[in-house]
Amino acid sequence: MTFLEIVLIAIGLAMDAFAVSICAGTNELTKGKRPTFRLSFHFGLFQFLMPIFGWFLGSGIQKYIEDYDHWLVLILLSYVGIKMIKSGLENYPDVGKSDLSKGMKLVMVSVATSIDALAVGISIAMLQTDIWYPSMIIGIITAGLSVAGVRLGNKLGSEFGKRMEIIGGIILILIGIRILITHIAS
Repeated sequence: MTFLEIVLIAIGLAMDAFAVSICAGTNELTKGKRPTFRLSFHFGLFQFLMPIFGWFLGSGIQKYIEDYDHWLVLILLSYVGIKMIKSGLENYPDVGKSDLSKGMKLVMVSVATSIDALAVGISIAMLQTDIWYPSMIIGIITAGLSVAGVRLGNKLGSEFGKRMEIIGGIILILIGIRILITHIAS
């Protein structure tokens, strides 16, 4: 694999994390360096680790994963998206705010946005290519795009407030639906 191919794969894999980062950034609780770091670090870390897991698992497990991975992504993203929508509909500004940069929500969205990287790792194993360099590039690009997404979301959130949290929740659900439809159609 060439460097350009790895970068293009990394950008493609990072798009879901970028979109989720924008959604997370619209929330007042994800402003600042710490939440931005937590989110981008975890997204980058999971995008780094999943291809490695996929590579080690090889093609033998692919048949087990591809039957339900898209459903898992839909469930995880919908759960977080619904919580964001509910939070955006709250009448009280500080009650029910959903901080995607902490706890199980962070783990869930990190897993959900990196499941496709597991399949890429399996594909790389089939090509009999070393996994460490591509995984490192994938993780770094994902982390960088996640920082950019949170910052963009911060600007949108400041302008549009709670409406952006609702829109962010809808976007998460739509990402899950898109992944489901893509898997069913192929």
